[in-house]
Amino acid sequence: MESAEIRRRWLSFFEERGHTVVPSASLIADDPTLLLVPAGMVPFKPYFLGETKPPAPTLTSVQKCVRTPDIEEVGKTTRHGTFFQMCGNFSFGDYFKEGAIRYAWELLTSPLDKGGYGLEPEKLWITVYLDDDEAEQIWRDKIGVPAERIQRLGKKDNFWSMGVPGPCGPCSEINYDRGPEFGVEGGPAVNDERYVEIWNLVFMQYERGAGDGKEDFPILGDLPSKNIDTGLGLERLAMILQGVQNMYETDTLRVVMDKATELTGVRYGAAADTDVSLRVVADHIRTSTMLIGDGVTPGNEGRGYVLRRIMRRAIRNMRLMGATGPVVQELIGVVVDTMGQQYPELVTDRKRIETVALAEEAAFLKAIKGGTNILDTAVTETKAAGGTVLSGEKAFLLHDTWGFPIDLTLEMAAEQGLSVDEPGFRRLMQEQRDRAKADAKAKKTGHADVSAYREIADGSGATEFTGYASTQGEATVVGLLVNGVSSPAASEGDEVEVVLDRTPFYAEGGGQLADQGRIKLDTGAVIEIRDVQQPVPGVSVHKGSVQVGEVTVGSSAYAAIDIKRRRAIARAHSATHLTHQALRDALGPTAAQAGSENSPGRFRFDFGSPNAVPGSVLTDVEQKINDVLSRELEVTAEIMSIDEAKKQGAIAEFGEKYGERVRVVTIGDFSKELCGGTHVANTAQLGLVKLLGESSIGSGVRRVEALVGADAYNFLAKEHTVVAQLQELVKGRPEELPEKIATMLGKLKDAEKEIEKYRAEKVLQAAAGLAAGAQDVRGTALVTGRVPDGTGADDLRKLVLDVRGRIPADRPAVVALFTVANDRPLTVIATNEAARERGLKAGDLVRTAAKTLGGGGGGKPDVAQGGGQDPAAVPEAIAAVERLVAETA
Repeated sequence: MESAEIRRRWLSFFEERGHTVVPSASLIADDPTLLLVPAGMVPFKPYFLGETKPPAPTLTSVQKCVRTPDIEEVGKTTRHGTFFQMCGNFSFGDYFKEGAIRYAWELLTSPLDKGGYGLEPEKLWITVYLDDDEAEQIWRDKIGVPAERIQRLGKKDNFWSMGVPGPCGPCSEINYDRGPEFGVEGGPAVNDERYVEIWNLVFMQYERGAGDGKEDFPILGDLPSKNIDTGLGLERLAMILQGVQNMYETDTLRVVMDKATELTGVRYGAAADTDVSLRVVADHIRTSTMLIGDGVTPGNEGRGYVLRRIMRRAIRNMRLMGATGPVVQELIGVVVDTMGQQYPELVTDRKRIETVALAEEAAFLKAIKGGTNILDTAVTETKAAGGTVLSGEKAFLLHDTWGFPIDLTLEMAAEQGLSVDEPGFRRLMQEQRDRAKADAKAKKTGHADVSAYREIADGSGATEFTGYASTQGEATVVGLLVNGVSSPAASEGDEVEVVLDRTPFYAEGGGQLADQGRIKLDTGAVIEIRDVQQPVPGVSVHKGSVQVGEVTVGSSAYAAIDIKRRRAIARAHSATHLTHQALRDALGPTAAQAGSENSPGRFRFDFGSPNAVPGSVLTDVEQKINDVLSRELEVTAEIMSIDEAKKQGAIAEFGEKYGERVRVVTIGDFSKELCGGTHVANTAQLGLVKLLGESSIGSGVRRVEALVGADAYNFLAKEHTVVAQLQELVKGRPEELPEKIATMLGKLKDAEKEIEKYRAEKVLQAAAGLAAGAQDVRGTALVTGRVPDGTGADDLRKLVLDVRGRIPADRPAVVALFTVANDRPLTVIATNEAARERGLKAGDLVRTAAKTLGGGGGGKPDVAQGGGQDPAAVPEAIAAVERLVAETA
């Protein structure tokens, strides 16, 4: 049975039994504590925590998941993988243990022609929690599982919680006996390789308190409503139903390994090391495809780094198996063809996915070339200093600057006889991640405990947003935090976070900055609002400072936004929609939105593109946008179902989480997008849009920055002034300026070339004199000295090689010349073959000189180059070289 059919049967089975089918959420987690969705229940977490009401009492889904903590183990074992699909059925106060158990047994054991998976009942083993007598009794007496195939396990294995105070409960796991060829008998308590877990039923019936680990926490009592959360690993079930030994041999992964075999000539099963590489490629390419499909782009932080790391591990393993050219497009094509049966959007977005992946592959192949030189230098310096361990700082630099995975650094260093300070590297990596996560969390919550916001939400409900229709209005203060802690009151000068029952203030989201303004209380108190965020769904937190009086919870208030700021942001947001559509019209659907920021009078818009957008195209896009403004198109917003929005062709942003009902913003016949932001009523209100230019912000992602309205007009007015000044300087009309300035620059460049040619000739003229003045150091001709400052590295190298060539080949010769260029000392050292036979190597001499200059260097034994920070140390560096030659010769 193919994976797509497993998925179809799952959803059909539960839909037929009254469950609402929920599409898989994006892999981009809608949770500040997570980068990516690691478990099937994550999208339902707000329902289990009581933050929001579920759309129905019973739900089912097949959720895309990515886990990367054990990424180094992927391929080494057949059980570790980064991407998987979790089939789940959920009940919120509806059925409980017996219902969940009956559904699971029926689906697993029903015949294939009845819509089930057709597993033999006698091969299924059950585990229950130690004291869960109820679950065991249901399995034994109502389902008919023999008592000898039911085992009890402890809290570590059969009790579930989210790791924080909240819902928890015992589990019951269904395990499949794969037979004696997979190990000894005795059930899952004895051998989890033979008795593989396929389905976990979680009975959420208790509330847990604070504690560490999986076992050290107290049970506070029963939940008011008992819930069900189950998860069946699709890949594990596919392994069983397809009769293969591990998940890598299932249909959606084996085809990727087969393609890798075709591209490299390496056969799966031929050798242990290449088997590991093939499994790494299969897993990582599939995961990369799914991540890019959900809008993740490669980068050096957060989820972008996760994608970059796994993509580069896949590419590197292909090269280890002998691939020499680009391979990603063919591998991703196989994934799209197979996974596209389950996720049709992969087929639709094939071009965009390939574009992002190809750009990352090209960048990594370039990085390998550049980073290898850096690594060689670091290895040489480490060895010269007598070390055997490459520092964690160097490994981190290679990762952060060149995108080298740590395992690539480990392997390349080991090939040269060095180990790597992995703990030091991991520490620096963790510090970077901690900073990124802390920054993101601080932005969202202001360092307050999220539970404080949840308490407010539980007591007063969600904040009603009135800002679409009005810019001011009456409200009541229902929550107040001072320095991140709930407080009944706040005084003048306090930094506060205020929650109102209703508000015209827009909370930052969807790329739109928050409103600012004032909240006035009936007591006369005034709060200046600087920012508005939603740290928990539906609760708008107004951040600001008390200007006058005392603020108390329960007070009546009057909230008013800064209308001028709101209107400027609305113009920017509407302009962003126009820019998005115009770019898609010009570049195709691959120019999908990858992020945006709408601020007063200006915006930036990020979109997918493997290459820079030509200036002529950008000009056409700008012209098209301003043509739309002149058409005075009406801007409307409408609430509709997500399915209806898709039918109408509304564009959705990658990574955004949408509910069943969505808001669609339509700009005439030109643009239609899912959007919760504020907009103008008519495109004429934008006035003018001026695109300032575009640039790269990451692999396959470009950014356009632009001005809107008065800001655009002011910019053009300044440009006009500059053009008038240039006209005066070059004595020409505006249309003649490019040609006249290009002519002037050409003449200037020609003059610089002549000067450089003259300087080089003067430098090389000194070669004969330098060679004639060589010192004799124990039979070695030694030429040292400082040439005129400003001599470039290329000219210095030519001079050194010229001097060396003037010394008879049978006489050992060392030429070491120095200069200072741009306030930095530079040296090039060369030796001839006779000198090298005496142990005089250019690389060793350069490192000695560069160390004295306060820098580093390296190269080959015959010629090497180095530099430093201290120009005053040149005489000392010359002396250091002379001493080393005397000692070695």
